Amino acid sequence: MAIDATTIRAVARRLDDAARQGQAIEQVTVQMPELDLDDAYAIQAQLAALRIARGERIAGVKMGFTSRAKMRQMGVSDLIWGRLGAGMELPDGAVFDMSTAIHPRVETELAFILRRPLCGPVSTTEARNAIEAVLPALEIIDSRYRDFRFNVVDVVADNASARGFVLGEPASARMDFSNLGMVLHLDGQVVQTGSSAAILGHPLRGLMEAARLAGERGARLEAGEIVLAGAATAAVALRPGCHVSATVQSLGRLGFTTTGERS
Repeated sequence: MAIDATTIRAVARRLDDAARQGQAIEQVTVQMPELDLDDAYAIQAQLAALRIARGERIAGVKMGFTSRAKMRQMGVSDLIWGRLGAGMELPDGAVFDMSTAIHPRVETELAFILRRPLCGPVSTTEARNAIEAVLPALEIIDSRYRDFRFNVVDVVADNASARGFVLGEPASARMDFSNLGMVLHLDGQVVQTGSSAAILGHPLRGLMEAARLAGERGARLEAGEIVLAGAATAAVALRPGCHVSATVQSLGRLGFTTTGERS
């Protein structure tokens, strides 16, 4: 690691303030180009600690850069993860307030709820046996950086651009979710199509990678936690007053509406 604990706390506070106030900031690596991934994950952990200090619990994790579409869109290739706060979850059909959003975008995903803990490298059998339910999901991402520009270290420090998520109805973990068609609508118009197979070739690999990354960071995925396995479509920019919906083959439809004005 290139920075000390005091600096980690200061950077995390700056990112947390940016998210809560809806104000874009300079990328952290501009002033501190020496930062590495260990520093970034330490900053991310401190962001989670700030949420916990405000009374929020950590509800799970999200995977990032797991689809070729996402990698092309963001110009990166490294697999990353971020933490999901319980306060990030929106009920299906809810309203997302845009007043503190900076660069909000939405993507269609597949989510898992765990029935048992997972940690470290796990087999496909171990990963599947740990799943309680499979759910369609929409993730709202929102980088806190100016112009939505960042490198891998920046985005990891910024909690993988996590902002919000919506879950649909749960389905049995025994179903075949390897290649489910997905359609993303904005105000009734199709804006993206994709497949769950875009998530590392099989979304189960997203869960396996989450377990591996958790183990590498001295953590584990807990029973009852949510894992967003990764994006199956490219992210689409949100605007105030729009309706977002997604249809996922065999899993149904879910959505939300935006309101307010951007900061």
